[in-house]
Amino acid sequence: MLNNDAMAQLQGLKQKIESQKEHAEATVKGTQNRYGFAVVDDGREIFIPPDEMLKVLPGDRVGICIRPAPAKDGKGKGKAKEGRTVAEIERLIESPLDRFVGKVITKGKAVFVEPDLHNLSRWLFIPPHARNGAKAGDFVECALLRHPIKDGKPSAKVLQLLGNTQTPGIENRYCATRVGIPWEWPDKEAKMLADYAASQRPLEEADRVDLTHLAFVSIDSARTVDIDDALYAEVTSEGWTLYVAIADPTAYLEGCPEAEAALLARGTSVYFHGDAIPMLPETISRDLCALSEEATRPALVCKMMVSDNGCVSEYEFVKGTIRSRAKLTYAAVDRYVTGHNDELIAWSNPLEALVQAYRALRRYREEHELVMEDRQEYRWQLNDAKQIETIEQGEKLASQHLVEECMIATNRCAALLLTDASATGPFVVHSGFRKDRLDEAKDFLSRYQPDLVNTPLDTVAGYRQILTALGQPHDQPLRSMVNRMLTRAAFSVQSREHMGMALPAYTNATSPLRKYFDFMAHRQIKAVLAKETADKVAGESLSKTSEKIARSREASQAAERWLAHNYLERLNAAGNSRFEGTVCHITSAGFTVRLSATGLEGLVDLRHDPEKFSFDKWTASLTSTTRRFQLNQQVEVDYAGAVPGADHQVQFRLTENCGLKPAKENPESDV
Repeated sequence: MLNNDAMAQLQGLKQKIESQKEHAEATVKGTQNRYGFAVVDDGREIFIPPDEMLKVLPGDRVGICIRPAPAKDGKGKGKAKEGRTVAEIERLIESPLDRFVGKVITKGKAVFVEPDLHNLSRWLFIPPHARNGAKAGDFVECALLRHPIKDGKPSAKVLQLLGNTQTPGIENRYCATRVGIPWEWPDKEAKMLADYAASQRPLEEADRVDLTHLAFVSIDSARTVDIDDALYAEVTSEGWTLYVAIADPTAYLEGCPEAEAALLARGTSVYFHGDAIPMLPETISRDLCALSEEATRPALVCKMMVSDNGCVSEYEFVKGTIRSRAKLTYAAVDRYVTGHNDELIAWSNPLEALVQAYRALRRYREEHELVMEDRQEYRWQLNDAKQIETIEQGEKLASQHLVEECMIATNRCAALLLTDASATGPFVVHSGFRKDRLDEAKDFLSRYQPDLVNTPLDTVAGYRQILTALGQPHDQPLRSMVNRMLTRAAFSVQSREHMGMALPAYTNATSPLRKYFDFMAHRQIKAVLAKETADKVAGESLSKTSEKIARSREASQAAERWLAHNYLERLNAAGNSRFEGTVCHITSAGFTVRLSATGLEGLVDLRHDPEKFSFDKWTASLTSTTRRFQLNQQVEVDYAGAVPGADHQVQFRLTENCGLKPAKENPESDV
């Protein structure tokens, strides 16, 4: 038995240990290894040992006990660093893990899912009753069935089978499901919106202007059925009158209590190669709203007076009724515009006026604003399995430029209308140079454009002057080099400059069947026309819409990477693994190569190269003793599979002698 002194010593030791402990709430951060970290609310990251990490999942909100770290190993050898602490998991507060996707794997008779989740590398067991017919190799959507908090043994249930590598379009469906984009409209929800829309009678509205006598035409891809714009132009003594009619889904859905949440949840239509997920049920976007050939439709119409020099001198928006006379394809109109075919001779008068107005608008933008340079286009031809069969190079068609200029002109007018009405957006703004890179931008100009050092960076005129100068021919790709100093465009409830287009204000209002942002813009324009307060857009809605668009972009880009990887794997298996390309992005770790023949991109990682490379941000280059790489440089690479853990990101390997400096720059060449 212990005497009183021993008992007192033990009690004192216990109190000392307890005094060294701290209890807190934290969020679990996973790693690619077995351990993790508990991120406490004050910003500290506490190490979670592997055994404790088995009890939790990344993102879990947990209660922890923070205590001094024990000796380094189980035998007590070695001492933990002074002050080092570890976290013990005491309780689960909340787990955000709900639905997720993954691949089914078997080990013996046991079936697991390998979750496609950031920083979660463990398999989750699927009990026999929860497999839903899934077998090894299947891609599935799952839900967490049992959390590991009690015994470290989590399990999952299969909600739906998505397919396997042989399922046509699996890349698109998997990537959409992973980010939570519904692949189809639920029948009940779609019917609810369709029934409401069908009960509306917008063509009978007294304030609609009858424009059915004007010979509107649509210009779109041959397969497009949700046609959301139609054009008409006529020559005047001072230039042209240009009409741009936009489909009017708000005429059918305004006031529908279910529409707001349903459209906000989607945010945008999502376009994959070989598949599309519409923002609106097709019965609405195709059957009721689309500006189809010879169909009388409600439309929001922008009428613009375009002067001979391409300036829009006057504009007005009206709620109108139109009837498109024809659906013309980009290809056919392009042949007409370029004078290679007269198959559209019946439309020569309205088309000629449209072409003239387009050229004037384009010329004005090039002279007074900023026009993005066309990039080389690549068109994927898919086979029956929805895999890339071939990739063809192409140029943007003149007919596509024509439609684009008409849409930009309409959007500019919409932004001016909303600005003058002090509307709460929605606007698209672009601030130009990042505020944290202004000094760097000045240094950049002092090196390459010293005459522009004192040009203001924060005005539309100054920004346009700088970007125009950087786009001129130079021995360095200055326009591409400056991109890292620029902000991204954003949504706003306040009217501000769009530096990237050198405009005082801009919005998007020409695709309301496909984008919720444009749908909101229509609501605001109609409020202005009705002389109401245009306050129907809130910052929260714009923020959510931006998130949905980012989510959709993530899904489509991930699917593209997967398809590109499959295509290059097939070429590699056939013995075609060497390619020529261009350095299109460069960092201190390596660079991205865009293949010249196909436009596919992949990474060259130089971090583990035998030679040490130094990165120069002023020349956008990587240099070693013998080699040098810079932006826009031509390179030769070999296909090297996918980057491990990088979601099918293609990886290239430099060929021998690629990037070697000229002999006079290579000291070793004289040895």
